[in-house]
Amino acid sequence: MLKRHEIREAAFKVLFALDTSPDADRDMAYAAALPENEAVPAYMLKLIDGVTANQDALDAQLSTHLKKGWTLKRLSKTDLIILRLGLFEITDEDDLPAKAAINEAVELAKTYADEQSAKFINGVLAHFVDAEDTAAK
Repeated sequence: MLKRHEIREAAFKVLFALDTSPDADRDMAYAAALPENEAVPAYMLKLIDGVTANQDALDAQLSTHLKKGWTLKRLSKTDLIILRLGLFEITDEDDLPAKAAINEAVELAKTYADEQSAKFINGVLAHFVDAEDTAAK
């Protein structure tokens, strides 16, 4: 049984594969992202389906927190997919603290990108936590 971090990592791999090749076979992408003979976890499906179904809304929200003059097209695919995944967890996963979602996104960036990407992702997603904290007060 996979841990949540491993499920997130597998979801990232599938989202990356689907973004890179929209005609890719989902079942093959799932199989490639998971250990052999591992069933697709429900949480992985929730993340993939949630990010995919809400991609336009996630992108619109992310666009408002980029540096002046930056667009989503300027970001690497890796950074953009990690941002979408992190923001989806912040906004749609009630049983996960927002700061934990940011930490998970940063860890993905450290593994699949670099330290600069990790800092950038932390900074962008932190805006959503600050906004969430302010709204709760």
